Amino acid sequence: MADNRSFLHNKTLTRRRFLQISGLSATALGLSACTAATLPAAQENSRMAAAASPGAAAAVPAQLEFRLTARQTELPILPGAATQVLSYTGELIQGNPDAVTALPGSYLGPVVRVQRGDQMRVHVRNELSAPTTVHWHGLIVPPGAEDGHPAFPVAPGDELEIAFEVQNRPGAYWFHPHPHGLTAEQAYYGLAGLVIVSDAEEAALNLPAGAQDIPLVIQDRRFDGNNQLQYIAGGMAGMMDQMMGVLGDRILVNGQPEMTLPVATQPYRLRLLNGSNARIYKLAWEDGTPMTVIGADGGLLAAPLTLPYVMLAPGERVEVWADFAQQTVGSTVKLVSLAFEGVEAGMMGMMMGETGLANGAAFEVMTFAVNEAATSTLVLPARLLPVETLAASAAVNATAPRPFVFAMDDAMNWTINGRTFVMDEVAEDEKVRFGDTEIWELANLMAPPAAASGGMGGMAGMDHGQMQEGNGAMEGMAMGGGMAMQGGMRDFMAHPVHLHGIQFQVLGREVDDAQRVGWESVREGLVDQGWKDTVLLMPGERVRVIMRFEHYRGVYLIHCHNLEHEDSGMMRNFAIV
Repeated sequence: MADNRSFLHNKTLTRRRFLQISGLSATALGLSACTAATLPAAQENSRMAAAASPGAAAAVPAQLEFRLTARQTELPILPGAATQVLSYTGELIQGNPDAVTALPGSYLGPVVRVQRGDQMRVHVRNELSAPTTVHWHGLIVPPGAEDGHPAFPVAPGDELEIAFEVQNRPGAYWFHPHPHGLTAEQAYYGLAGLVIVSDAEEAALNLPAGAQDIPLVIQDRRFDGNNQLQYIAGGMAGMMDQMMGVLGDRILVNGQPEMTLPVATQPYRLRLLNGSNARIYKLAWEDGTPMTVIGADGGLLAAPLTLPYVMLAPGERVEVWADFAQQTVGSTVKLVSLAFEGVEAGMMGMMMGETGLANGAAFEVMTFAVNEAATSTLVLPARLLPVETLAASAAVNATAPRPFVFAMDDAMNWTINGRTFVMDEVAEDEKVRFGDTEIWELANLMAPPAAASGGMGGMAGMDHGQMQEGNGAMEGMAMGGGMAMQGGMRDFMAHPVHLHGIQFQVLGREVDDAQRVGWESVREGLVDQGWKDTVLLMPGERVRVIMRFEHYRGVYLIHCHNLEHEDSGMMRNFAIV
């Protein structure tokens, strides 16, 4: 195996490079402008915040303590040479010996299984050659180091101890790196794991458990002729990778290509995670059987949901009830991704098609091989777990939702409200009050309106027509050697939007008429029920979400979960004060 120093594009980590990567300049974490909040001042001590949180448990919780190590290793993925990867390993220190387990034969892992109310203590160790953090995607954790904010990097060779209470509803959550500028690369090379939360109320539902409760992490990857992962390509193709997001031409499930999973003639609980950097999946059963969805990002739904297919954007999770009872032994059932439109367009979309499997193409994901007869008494419950509904009328800004516009500016920067990420900055209009319920309107425009450069206040009064005008502002834009974008770029990119530190509910969606063709090809599979932390925002679309800021005060992130977009600056801090 190659020396660790030669990995990740032979990056030499000098002190200066480390400071650049981690954002810790001489003024970092300080006051960047009179309208910005100092990051540490906006953070509360995590332990104090946990004690003060309304969600803090009074009952005696279980204790789970383990070491999570990020390291370089190699393992066979394709026939022939082993593949160099980055991987997390889990080492139990205290608690249930079955709580931290590896996925066999996979670079992914571990799978951490906890009960709601448990106390987790994690020793994050970095054996990489670059700084890293660990973000607990979807979990309600204190801000700062616990959340994996990039302002709190773990340096190579260092170890950081974090602790938090598991407050989330029963469901599937996950963890991955979040160092600014390196998130996409570190995740692409393999850093990801799962957190499965359960409780007594869920156990009473008698859902498939044990060997019939299966996490499935879906990723796309590219390999060279020596079985090594290829990340950013060279030349124009590399520019497209960074602009559009990296797409692979091989589909891996739990780190394995052409995955075939043996099953029996009984129900299964499939926990599906889109762990790709940029690819969006339109998941369906090949034979046209409807998908039965029982859970989303924030855990189990109130009742099962039947859909013809399920859209799954990077970072999103769904749980599916899959019953193979009517299959015959020896038969196979294929999970596929169906073709859809609207997420790539214009010259960039055509150029991306040259590199392999386009975003929106149809392909097989995995195969379920029915190899055993079984008798099961499990029945799909008509009701699952109660989901509190947040009323729009309860929001402090019910008549004026807070806007967040995801767009590209004239300099081809990915932006939120005309801004790119600044490590230590929280603008005044990016602050919310602890305890408030708010509605946020997430809008996907190709170019931000001129008012965006002045902050969100200039956009608060935008009507639908004004947003459409902003959508065409990139018409005729030239790039590279004078290549013009013909027909404008209104239908350019989808953005999966993720919020840290909070779960939200989707109130509604609106889409521009010009974008309706692409939207129509995905709309029946959008899982907007229940609690969410990531939502797919199609081109020309506005999605209204509602949330209550009731857990911790401090600074969190909102960003596009197309990881190349995130690393390019499509991310902002927001502060709960």
